[in-house]
Amino acid sequence: MWSVGLLAYAVAVFHRSSLGVAAVEAQERFSAGASAVSLFLVLQLAVYAGLQVPVGVALDRFGSRRMILAGAVTMAIGQLVLGLAGNVPTAVAARVLVGAGDAMTFISVLRVVSAWFPGSAAPLITQLTGILGQIGSIVAAYPLVTLLHATSWTSTFLGAAATGVLVGVLVLVALRDAPDGAPRPVPAGLAELRQGLRDTWREPGTRIGLYTHLVTQFSGTVFALLWGYPFLVVGEGLTSGTAAALLTLLVLVGMGVGPALGRLCARWPLRRSVLVFGILVATASTWTVVLLWPGRAPLWLLVVLVVVLGTNGPGSMIGFDYARTENPAERQGSASGVVNVGGFVASLLTILAVGAVLDVMTPGASTDYRLDAFRAAFSVQYLFWAVGLAGVLRHRRQLRARLARDGVVLAPLHAAVRARLRGGSAYR
Repeated sequence: MWSVGLLAYAVAVFHRSSLGVAAVEAQERFSAGASAVSLFLVLQLAVYAGLQVPVGVALDRFGSRRMILAGAVTMAIGQLVLGLAGNVPTAVAARVLVGAGDAMTFISVLRVVSAWFPGSAAPLITQLTGILGQIGSIVAAYPLVTLLHATSWTSTFLGAAATGVLVGVLVLVALRDAPDGAPRPVPAGLAELRQGLRDTWREPGTRIGLYTHLVTQFSGTVFALLWGYPFLVVGEGLTSGTAAALLTLLVLVGMGVGPALGRLCARWPLRRSVLVFGILVATASTWTVVLLWPGRAPLWLLVVLVVVLGTNGPGSMIGFDYARTENPAERQGSASGVVNVGGFVASLLTILAVGAVLDVMTPGASTDYRLDAFRAAFSVQYLFWAVGLAGVLRHRRQLRARLARDGVVLAPLHAAVRARLRGGSAYR
């Protein structure tokens, strides 16, 4: 079951990434400037983030199979419209459909993971889902671009739409929500849905999951999705080949780190926040060194930055682990939806803020950005790190207070480490 869900998610990532690798061709086809093409991405992310909670509520009501099927069909329609589009408004509408279908997929696959795997295996499978799903971006970057150059815009995106149809058929035939005998979603009225969403939000585990996703995800996403390449090439003066290699390294690091984080979360579930703080400190500290470096940063330092940013995506998966362990099965969808809002809203706002600062510091409509403009622009990240850190700390206190009322009192980390080394208990 997981392999079917994983394939559906990989294809969703493929659809999500398909326009980004065809940005130049999109400008030519629609006679649009870079700002108009970037609008496609912003709206797509906005739709994705805005639909997370409604999709989560629907997921709890209708189950994974229906939601993944609906997502595959919606994305296929979006790619079909994009392939036939001849103007910017139609293309924007197409990407909105892709964003809507994409929004239905990932958290639905996470519910499949929760239903089919025991608790100890779920963190690792969740990490593998996020990692292996990125194969879709590789397919977008290479085979799709090759097809685009060999054929035409319409043929390429009609082919992309066909993959969505094939995935929909596979989901319809092969995917089941849960093993035989497991509880099924019970249709609920509007009042019950509202109450369930309120209960999900009141749960400290949901909120620490949201802020975990926010504080760990956005920096790597902003770098990989839009502003990393121009920063490396225009700001730091690297060749396009070197910049592309660094972005590839970012993905590869995530693939390596994810399983390790999954195992750590499974082994020490009550210490997950330590991993979150470690990723946050490493990311903010490395960025600080890069931004304060006199002149252009040396290549080794940029490699370190990219390696650290590669931990951001796997780190954000810890947020979903909080949602899984702290919410009952009937609220898994809405809890995952709430968590998924955090990182993508922060990413969207950071993308816009970085662009705004670059525009303010760059004369006219030039894209010849100076290094000091990039430094000022990337400094907006500190605001989102502060917000995320405050949220994690606040809701960790609330979660630990509830655990204490249930009889689980965590010793301070240093005492827990000493106790572990002496063969004692990490609790008191």
